Amino acid sequence: MRKKHQKQMSIMITSVDHPHAEELEHISRILDRNPIIYEMALQDLTVNVSNPGTGAEGMTAEQVVRAAIIKQMEEYSYENLAFHIVDSICYRQFCRIGIGDKGFGKSALCSNIKALSPETWEGINRVILGDAEDKDIEKGREVRIDCTVVSSNIHDPLDSNLLWDSVRVLARMVDQAKSRFDDLGIQFTDHTRRAKRRMLAILNAKSEKARKKPYADLIKVTRKTVGYAQSAASLLEGYVPTNAALMTTAQAMAEELKKYIELAWRVIEQTERRVIHDESVPASEKVVSIFEPHTDIIVKDRRETHYGHKICLTGGASNLIVDCVIVDGNPADSTLTGQMIDRQNDIYGRYPLKVALDGGFASKKNLESVKGKGVKDVCFSKKRGLEVEDMCRSEWVYKRLRRFRAGVESGISWLKRCFGLSRCIWKGFRSFKSYVWASIVSANLLTLARKEMA
Repeated sequence: MRKKHQKQMSIMITSVDHPHAEELEHISRILDRNPIIYEMALQDLTVNVSNPGTGAEGMTAEQVVRAAIIKQMEEYSYENLAFHIVDSICYRQFCRIGIGDKGFGKSALCSNIKALSPETWEGINRVILGDAEDKDIEKGREVRIDCTVVSSNIHDPLDSNLLWDSVRVLARMVDQAKSRFDDLGIQFTDHTRRAKRRMLAILNAKSEKARKKPYADLIKVTRKTVGYAQSAASLLEGYVPTNAALMTTAQAMAEELKKYIELAWRVIEQTERRVIHDESVPASEKVVSIFEPHTDIIVKDRRETHYGHKICLTGGASNLIVDCVIVDGNPADSTLTGQMIDRQNDIYGRYPLKVALDGGFASKKNLESVKGKGVKDVCFSKKRGLEVEDMCRSEWVYKRLRRFRAGVESGISWLKRCFGLSRCIWKGFRSFKSYVWASIVSANLLTLARKEMA
């Protein structure tokens, strides 16, 4: 019967009958039976606190870990995370926020979640793997290994864009310093509009020859702006005010200016070499972003270029990601084989019996090395001249392992589609590694919860 008004609502819904609510309940149980996870998080949260027992009460280590898991599972921004944790009954219960508690703001969530180091996240993952081993879900006896790329949160690294970024960032910082410390007499002329016009002229030029003139002027403007920034940094470093807080602010601004000045000089140098002198600049010497300078240039299969970091993942038979290595640069997959197998010994105290790898890992030397560590069957998805009899005990075992290896592709796809692993949106290399591990931990907890629910 349809009514005009809703009857009085109950005070609180105690439970929610929904599959996702059940998944969160099982994840909560996994975390609660491994309290060492909270101890590990607490060490990061109190590392710079001289007396943790005093001061205002903030987020507990338990709440930080649980909020980070929700963020990665749902790919929320910090602003949306703050709203949904307060708004959702399930998320309130999962994050241990009571009825009368108002929750946490986006700044508190950001600072606390990003305080967790990549080493802590890796340690949490190993605790989860130990729990999975105790439950006979994942023993680490059969593993599959493959690499993928996680992109940094940057725009296309065109030289013109990098020069424009350098000008506008340095100009903004010098202008802020001039306004904040007007008694220093900082000299500055803002060339950002001119730099933007030259950048757009380069983008719209019809030929390489037509680009050279605006490029030369853009480099000239960038040099001028860097000169203003260097002068401002020197004045800020030598500033001796009576107020100690002002001195700290001046020193901090000087340090930040020097960081971007160094990057701007590298951008100018690589642009002159490539555009003016027609040189080929090696990937290892290039700057692809002044905001994320740690970013590597990853050329995949000599056809696709990615900007981020290469990661090597090891998956188990249970679909859990048992290990991850965030690689420096773009080494060949074949150079990572021994390291990935040795890490399995570190995690489980023994080597796996069966290993399935992508074809890029294949080489006779790697096969002999892995076999020498007690691995019974080794399958490279592409033989690369190797005989099946040398890799596995039979053709049947080889084909089964090759099919098994293909499953890691779906795991990587799941991580990228559902846990934000396609692109890291956190700033800095330390945060990049934390982001990758937080995604893996969240995916593993959901996988383990679903195994227990089955």
